[in-house]
Amino acid sequence: MSSPSPSADPRPAGAWQLGSVAGAPLYVQRSWLLVAALIAIVFSPRVETVAPGLGNLAYVAGLGIAVLLYLSVLLHEVSHALMAQAFGMRVISVTLHFLGGVTQIEDEADTPRREFWIAIVGPLTSAAIGLVALAGAQVVPDGLVLFAVQSMAIANLVLAVINILPGLPLDGGAVLRALVWSVSGRPTLATIVAAWGGRVVAVAILGYPFLLAELFGSNVSLLDFVLAGVVAAFVWSGASQSLLVARLRAKLPALQARAMARRALAVPEDLPLSEAVRRAHEVGAGSLVTVEAGGRPIGIVNEHAVDATPDDRRPWVSTGALARRIDAGLALSADLVGEPLVRAMNAAPSSEYLLLEQDGSVYGVLATADVDAALTRT
Repeated sequence: MSSPSPSADPRPAGAWQLGSVAGAPLYVQRSWLLVAALIAIVFSPRVETVAPGLGNLAYVAGLGIAVLLYLSVLLHEVSHALMAQAFGMRVISVTLHFLGGVTQIEDEADTPRREFWIAIVGPLTSAAIGLVALAGAQVVPDGLVLFAVQSMAIANLVLAVINILPGLPLDGGAVLRALVWSVSGRPTLATIVAAWGGRVVAVAILGYPFLLAELFGSNVSLLDFVLAGVVAAFVWSGASQSLLVARLRAKLPALQARAMARRALAVPEDLPLSEAVRRAHEVGAGSLVTVEAGGRPIGIVNEHAVDATPDDRRPWVSTGALARRIDAGLALSADLVGEPLVRAMNAAPSSEYLLLEQDGSVYGVLATADVDAALTRT
């Protein structure tokens, strides 16, 4: 499963780094240990049947099968990463968790074609592994090795089928989104359609145990219902998050940096804060920018720091002491609108940004609080 991510720190909470794959860090969630232990326990009776006399080593063999299964999940995720890199996109991380894995890509695909191939390659990889294992099961000897190969075949074919289901956050949902996007030319609409597809898939997964019993006459256990519930909850949650993101993006075109900018007053670094605030009030400026002797802006005064400074201390505090240096990413174009504006702000989180005209002159200051307020109003 692939996913775009703007996060600067790709390490998920509660995860270990085990190296790197496809040039990106590989993380394993600690919850995987619980699932590996569960797989070992569930498989141990079958292991004891195909390889009698192992005793407690049956649990070790079950754990080995669990590791093999997750290695195939890793190959699934690596295929996403390699395809994204083939399109020139940066892969931030690959993470294995208790329900499978996720590949974090720096940004979304900018065309339906890229979206389609990055998504479809995962299920295709799983299907290929499953078919190879199925063929291998015809030639390996009976016993534990045959059982392990058969387990690999079944697990990967099931993984391919589940992942191709047409609903986000599954790979099939990304495929559906790419197809709707290609036909409609509207990526936001495509996300909404694929997210609702995910909710339908989640409900269908809940009914899977009943279908198993009705069509195949299988004995359904409590574990079947628990697994169906966990997977359905995961899919529903991911689909709901995708809907939320789609609705947010529908509002983004209304965000215009120029329209939300505050008038900025340029003051020397060593000017007392009380005098800087007085001058700002006098001219109706909503922000303060410190400048060096030649007039080049070098800092943005933090509004919260000004408010937190008592009036009786302001004459003794220099304005520059409350300013954040204008590092890379804090100076933005005043012409930014919508998603490019939000991405630029996410790349360098701050409470204020300096807005510049194309010729480099200062247009004003953009406060993050004003952007949040504009989103709320929209």
